[in-house]
Amino acid sequence: MIQSLLLDLDDTLLGNEVDVFMHRYFGLLNDYAAKRFDSDSFLPHLMQSTREMIRNTDPRLTNDQVFWASFETLTGGRRAELEPFFNTFYETEFIKLKTTTTHRPAAATLINAALERGLSVVVATNPLFPMTAIEQRLEWAGLPTAEFDFTLVTSYENMHAAKPQPAYYREILSVTGDAPENALMVGDDWKNDIVPAAEVGLFTYWIAPDDATPDDPTLVTGRGTLDDLAERVAGGWLEQLTVTRCA
Repeated sequence: MIQSLLLDLDDTLLGNEVDVFMHRYFGLLNDYAAKRFDSDSFLPHLMQSTREMIRNTDPRLTNDQVFWASFETLTGGRRAELEPFFNTFYETEFIKLKTTTTHRPAAATLINAALERGLSVVVATNPLFPMTAIEQRLEWAGLPTAEFDFTLVTSYENMHAAKPQPAYYREILSVTGDAPENALMVGDDWKNDIVPAAEVGLFTYWIAPDDATPDDPTLVTGRGTLDDLAERVAGGWLEQLTVTRCA
């Protein structure tokens, strides 16, 4: 029986074409960081430190610890001095990215249906951002954390692995206390959301257009739009997943 619902954020709960969003994000951040960093080296250093987070699977280190250890080495700066500088960016500049996103009403419908059924609901977004950046995007999605009883919202402060590491999904299950066969992962990214979740043993729902072809259909339990999933959950689909992994 499904007891935990894991939901990706970007292009799943929130309409957000990631390539467009990240292009604007890096542009805004690079302009802001020019007050303090060399503009030619800042983004390469940022990306290298981000890759270190993605590679990390050390359960002793949170993603933010990995990021800052790398970024301090590359830039010669210190987290205690630099973090407040970047916090101001998220407080004042990050909101400008809201215009690249679109609200999906089905997100709240789906989450409310899951909560009414007593499921643990996890916002399983790739934990490469600080919590403030994730909470803001949840607000843009109409899902403020103050109003929805999420069991976990993954961020770089509270996770010790990132997508596409299977360890990321195992860590989520260690928080919810559920076995893989009692969890469903919902996401649009084949490499980050579907493949590693299926490897761990979770059921999967792929947010994908009708003409998209999965590399391995056996990894997909269900597919369609977020609206489709909300309707299926309301119709009792989750209760059937202990019977079959194909739908």
